[in-house]
Amino acid sequence: MNATELLRGAVDLHIHPSPSPYPRRVDAIGAAEAAARHGMRAIVLKSHHSDTAMLIDAFADRGLAEIPVTVKGGVVLNSQVGGINPHAVALSLAMGGRIVWLPTISAPPHIASTGHAFPTATVDLPEEPPVDVWADAEGGELKPELHEILAMLAKADAILASGHVGAASIVATFEAAHAAGVRRLLVNHPNFIVDVGSAEARRLVELGAYIEHEASMYDERSKFHAYGIETLEGWIELAGPEHTVLASDLGQANNPLPPESLALIAERLSANGTAAEDLRALLARNPARLLGLDEDAAA
Repeated sequence: MNATELLRGAVDLHIHPSPSPYPRRVDAIGAAEAAARHGMRAIVLKSHHSDTAMLIDAFADRGLAEIPVTVKGGVVLNSQVGGINPHAVALSLAMGGRIVWLPTISAPPHIASTGHAFPTATVDLPEEPPVDVWADAEGGELKPELHEILAMLAKADAILASGHVGAASIVATFEAAHAAGVRRLLVNHPNFIVDVGSAEARRLVELGAYIEHEASMYDERSKFHAYGIETLEGWIELAGPEHTVLASDLGQANNPLPPESLALIAERLSANGTAAEDLRALLARNPARLLGLDEDAAA
């Protein structure tokens, strides 16, 4: 299959646009236009620092609403929005947000990580304080505010994404989310920062989670390139294509455009024998199901 066929109807759940303290290649309109050129169906905009549901609303009457791509947003529970803050979540969901990510740049594993090509802010920002999901240092109980947020997500039928918290935090939070009635669960890049192992991944799949892998980490043109395609193929086999999502995690300056990287990695999977039906699941059906879009249109 060629790039045009592979990306027709695709949904990218992980794009980083401007404005941002980090250098970006595209804004909301640029990201949507690039997706439209490749025949994609929907994208989700993510910011480590602010609520993108509000951003989408601001861009709607500047041309975003005229682009034939569904654009959704959400909020990451980093220090800039108050951490594990139910008020930030309530606002995002009320403004049309569809994903709430656990902490990313504020997550303890992210702060402790070294050797990764994270962008450098172009403005002066204070040192990032850690934001954890645990109520105590022993990690025995989740923060009560997190339980409030899980109830909101269940009521809104929105997505909980794992962000950059560690594997034990992801499993504990997703178990609590499942018990609270959250049915849309997404694990971001399990082998990057968060160190989700095979047993933990299987447990998360049992809870109904989808495992998201980022094309940027398998594309040698990207500053985030870290793995060969065989690593991705192993993860797809572990979780099953029915529980796997391929996203870009792109939008940064000096990186490929999100659809370009998605297309390249999808073409490599196809060339290595991944079935067309499985690729449709990774690129279109599974992310569409998570976003609550009509799955028939992604078939």
